Amino acid sequence: MSAETYRDAWGIPHLRADTPHELARVQGRVTARDRAWQLEVERHRAQGTSASFLGPEALSWDRLARLARLADTARRCFAALERKDPETAAWVRAYADGVNEGLTGTGHPNPAPEFARTGLAPGRWDPWTPLGVWLATHILFAGFPAKLWREHIATHLGPEAVALFAADGPGTAGSNGWLVSGERTTTGHALIAGDPHRFIEDPGVYQQIHLSCPEFDVVGLAVPGVPGVAHFGHTGTVAWAITNAMADYQDLYRERLRRTGAGVEALGPDGTWHRAARHTETIHVAGEDTVEVEIIETDRGPVIAGGPEGLDDGTPAALSLRYPPRVTADLGFGALLPLLRARRVADVDRALDAWAEPVNVVQAADTEGGLLHRVAGRVPVRPAANGLRPVPAWEPGHEWTGWHTPPRAGLTDGVAVMANQRGPATPLGVEFAPPHRADRIKALLAGKEHWSAADMPAIHTDTHLGSAAPLLTHLAALPPEAALASEAAPTPEAAPTPGAAPTPGATPTPNAPPTAPPLAPPEATPTPLTPLTPLTPEAAALRDRILAWDRRMDADSTGAAAYAAVRAAVVRRLAAHPVLAPASVPPAYPEVLLPWLALVPRLGHALEHLLRAEDLYGIDRAATVRAALEEVAASPPSGTWGDTHRLAPWRALPDAATAPGDEPGLSGDHDCVLCTSPVPGLTDRAARGPAARYVWDLADRANSRWVVPHGASGLPGSPHHRDQQLLWLGGELAPVVTDFDRLTKESDD
Repeated sequence: MSAETYRDAWGIPHLRADTPHELARVQGRVTARDRAWQLEVERHRAQGTSASFLGPEALSWDRLARLARLADTARRCFAALERKDPETAAWVRAYADGVNEGLTGTGHPNPAPEFARTGLAPGRWDPWTPLGVWLATHILFAGFPAKLWREHIATHLGPEAVALFAADGPGTAGSNGWLVSGERTTTGHALIAGDPHRFIEDPGVYQQIHLSCPEFDVVGLAVPGVPGVAHFGHTGTVAWAITNAMADYQDLYRERLRRTGAGVEALGPDGTWHRAARHTETIHVAGEDTVEVEIIETDRGPVIAGGPEGLDDGTPAALSLRYPPRVTADLGFGALLPLLRARRVADVDRALDAWAEPVNVVQAADTEGGLLHRVAGRVPVRPAANGLRPVPAWEPGHEWTGWHTPPRAGLTDGVAVMANQRGPATPLGVEFAPPHRADRIKALLAGKEHWSAADMPAIHTDTHLGSAAPLLTHLAALPPEAALASEAAPTPEAAPTPGAAPTPGATPTPNAPPTAPPLAPPEATPTPLTPLTPLTPEAAALRDRILAWDRRMDADSTGAAAYAAVRAAVVRRLAAHPVLAPASVPPAYPEVLLPWLALVPRLGHALEHLLRAEDLYGIDRAATVRAALEEVAASPPSGTWGDTHRLAPWRALPDAATAPGDEPGLSGDHDCVLCTSPVPGLTDRAARGPAARYVWDLADRANSRWVVPHGASGLPGSPHHRDQQLLWLGGELAPVVTDFDRLTKESDD
């Protein structure tokens, strides 16, 4: 046996080889055959060259990739890996070699139709390319643009607004994960279950895979373009899974730059000017002229916005980004082989000591009863101000002085639950997700003493909306003839023009897939409401229907549709209020960063805080809710939540034949355990959701199960391109098959 490829009934690859290096090679090869177009897109993302075939809409991402030095950082990290860990470097190289063989090898012609549509031929992978893919995928995970939002909203409303708007806004990732110890299971062995929440891409961001050689036998969810199984894996005797820790480990510095005859200088914290590295690069844009980008790097890091002449609108500003791999030349790839070789929780624990980024909360269990709940990753020690907003590079006191020791935690009542809420990573972060998902999972687990793997989908798919209470309270407080406050809500005509404000997904970057266009502003109300105007019969009936709703965001629920419509109308009216509307115009930062500065999504995701606050800058929230209710009552939703809450997957090359209405309707919402995220006030469509679901059973790995949103293949027309979607939509899971006698042999490679 050199290398063998098998498939199960779902087309999932199961690979066997004599050595880890040959296994990495065949993993790269089969990934190239299954997902050639996806790998091509990822390679270009890492290099900052995607506009060369995707056109001007991808230019903003390419600029960021170049300015942040992603490819150069990946090269540095691979060079350091070759020096410090040659075995892992050779293993990564073998994977890249396999990708190249799969993309160009004879006997396996690549049928991906996207290459013909764009006129592209698959490009060659370098040994460092997998590191570049990993870095490009995760560069926005720590949410450093949120520091720009905090500064922006504080400028308009004062520093107290930062806490008011603090919520898991338009971030890039979240997850649910729960560990149930053997004392709480039907088998006496632990269960690990959960679902990572990411932008839903087509093909998917996770690849189900089985890797077997004499040293290890692992099933898990791989990142296409990266060898091994990093985030979610089961070796037969130990399993692990992660959630985003919501840690803050990237800093923005305001730089003072000046041009000299020799180049560019930056003012340092010692009060002297220091030479900054500078060069120019050219970005090719399909259908347009090439774009020249000036690359500047100070002692803090690469300048990602502005420069010596300021921002594009002339505002004097320059922002540098300091992020750990750029400082340490280490992406944590040294953890990947030890994870595959792990046999016990202690092995996983030691492997994770080498983890760098993204910073995760890890849960692990083994067949001997070992349990692990810890943070893994590298977070710098520096002043608290660095975590809140950009800090002045020319002032002392903002330097990195070391690395935090990753915190650890235990279990409570035999379970540990993480859903991006405050937990073991609290000392390492600034903003976390609301506790609703975590609290709901804990409550569900508390409802039964012993759990089995087959029970877990009921938790995965729970649709109770924990954040609904504040709006429902406001609706309940509106009596039919309640007097309105003298300060009227803004008229609908004052709403911002659709598309005028930056919106999440306005640029189809790899980290912010596009969503639907903004919803139209509310229709004008013919007769202005007065303090004594009673609710119309239609509004009173709508309110009563919403208050009778069971708070479940089910796709077939008309109550959920009505609640969501009123919620969206409240958000739009708040955004149009004269107090808040000026914040809808962001500074002239690069387009790729603007989703974090968009007012409507921030209002939508922080709505429960805004409705509960003692005061909201004098805004009459009762009047706003009343006006929103009347608006929706005048033109109520005609169907169910799933009619408008549809999947909005990101495709690098959209299919013109696929209309939004062709995508499936979804249950769930942002704060449900079934986290399918609309953007209230902007769109009901969900670009983010469970990018996979899994259950790892430590009693018997063959009793584990998993599912992804689409299928194992990235090839349109393949029987395995969409064959898991019905399972994913219905909350079902496919079996994990590891017995090679039950698999179909595809080839000897």
